[in-house]
Amino acid sequence: MNMSFHLHCQRIDASCNMARYYVLAIQPTLFGETAVVRNWGRIGRRGGERTDVFVTEQEAVVHFLDLARRKHRKGYRPTEAAMPSVTT
Repeated sequence: MNMSFHLHCQRIDASCNMARYYVLAIQPTLFGETAVVRNWGRIGRRGGERTDVFVTEQEAVVHFLDLARRKHRKGYRPTEAAMPSVTT
């Protein structure tokens, strides 16, 4: 895998008592496949997890980007944990 794909985002709406997180990552499997791993739930609580396995890295990237777009449309926004750090 040439690039690292990892996204951590949140959706917080105090008026609805909503505080949710969603984490996406692409990881290699032990069998040479590529997996899209996602975790979600209420901030501060353990949530759900799902892993989707793909034969090619390209299929995994397409799935990752589709999930990221869907969450963005629902109001999830990247957190500081998702932002690359710049050191000088």
